[in-house]
Amino acid sequence: MNDIMLSDTIAAVSTALGEGGIAIIRVSGPKAISEVAPLFRSRISINEVDSHTVHYGHIVSPADGDHIEEVLVTVMRAPRSFTTEDVVEISAHGGIISVRRVMDLLLQQDIRLAEPGEFTKRAFLNGRIDLSQAEAVIDLIRSKSDRAFSVALKQVSGSLSQRIHELRQSLIETLAHIEVNIDYPEHDVESLTSEFIKTKSREGMDGINKLLKTANEGKILREGITTAIIGRPNVGKSSLLNALARDNKAIVTDIPGTTRDVIEEYVTINNIPLKLLDTAGIRETMDVVEKIGVERSKIAFNEADLILLVLNSNEPLHEDELALMEQISGRQVLVIMNKMDLPSRLDQNVLLRYFDPANIVPMSVIEEEGLDKLEDAISALFFGGKLESGDLTYVSNVRHIALLKKAYQSLQDAYDAAELLVPIDMIQIDVRLAWEQLGEIVGDTAADSLLDQIFSQFCLGK
Repeated sequence: MNDIMLSDTIAAVSTALGEGGIAIIRVSGPKAISEVAPLFRSRISINEVDSHTVHYGHIVSPADGDHIEEVLVTVMRAPRSFTTEDVVEISAHGGIISVRRVMDLLLQQDIRLAEPGEFTKRAFLNGRIDLSQAEAVIDLIRSKSDRAFSVALKQVSGSLSQRIHELRQSLIETLAHIEVNIDYPEHDVESLTSEFIKTKSREGMDGINKLLKTANEGKILREGITTAIIGRPNVGKSSLLNALARDNKAIVTDIPGTTRDVIEEYVTINNIPLKLLDTAGIRETMDVVEKIGVERSKIAFNEADLILLVLNSNEPLHEDELALMEQISGRQVLVIMNKMDLPSRLDQNVLLRYFDPANIVPMSVIEEEGLDKLEDAISALFFGGKLESGDLTYVSNVRHIALLKKAYQSLQDAYDAAELLVPIDMIQIDVRLAWEQLGEIVGDTAADSLLDQIFSQFCLGK
């Protein structure tokens, strides 16, 4: 974003489009107050009001003075705003027509429509937040559980940024030490410098490793666990999805093959978000539509993080089920022995050839028995039974994880080079590379193209 764009005044609707109790239109930029003032009729001009005050009045047409909408206007003067610019927020009635009429008037002023994520991008470019905090804003909006929201909120407040800045500060001190040795070699001993580099590299790797240990859990909290519910027709897959979702999302009948496609539903179990995929029953079939559904089911469970294999405990294992167990052995699988309210005819010894006993869960979905055991089993499988303490800074962003791994490898290269007493001006390259890779996380060394890509993921008005 160039300086000309930063000098523009922008506006966008910051609440969801459609009918609602209220809609908020955000205006930000050097002319935010002066351009909204002619459109707002109240007891006092907003040109004269104090910062962070709210005022009742009407949006009027400058052409004829007609009242367009009854509104509340909030004024925030620079630099005490999210973008650090003058900001005006107009709270109007939450209807499509009212919002459109107010926006039409604003865009007739010296105001343009904001690009997706432009408010947050301005906050970053103006030094209000760094890049990792900006990306956490997206996670905050997309959070699917209380825990994911809390993790994102900590990152917005700068918990990850602080860790990264501490690591980078240590590396810059290391680089300074190396520079002194290169410029004034008579004041240092090469072996001592190598030991110093090894010590600082190891400290940096340890710090990065602590963050990477949270990566798997953080990614799950951010994106959820893609969970495929698979099994033969009529074993209770759709009933299980409905029970976990606490709603009748899937059609349930006694007719085999009712589910013809993959049904998606997000649920939260023990504060862990799950993307449930209820799949078509896997069996040999001549029905063209059902055959397509079965193929889609196979694709779904191949891509899933977790597989819930549902079996009917009232029937002996079928050849299709034995083939399925062979196929998914070694994956993250929980076996649901459903219909335990009926006499059991399933040989559990066969299951134990493929799966750990802790991953076999007896249930009666229709009686809602065993759901708590399934939830506990999912927690144990992915988090060892519980999430870490609330003080832990989770790394959840795929881009951050990749950069941390690169920085770790750069420091490992520096450590190995120092071990071999490689000339320190060569080792300096690896240390500086690690410093730059960590800088990409917070945006200090990020390219403009990367910034454009990241902020394009934001919704309009954020």
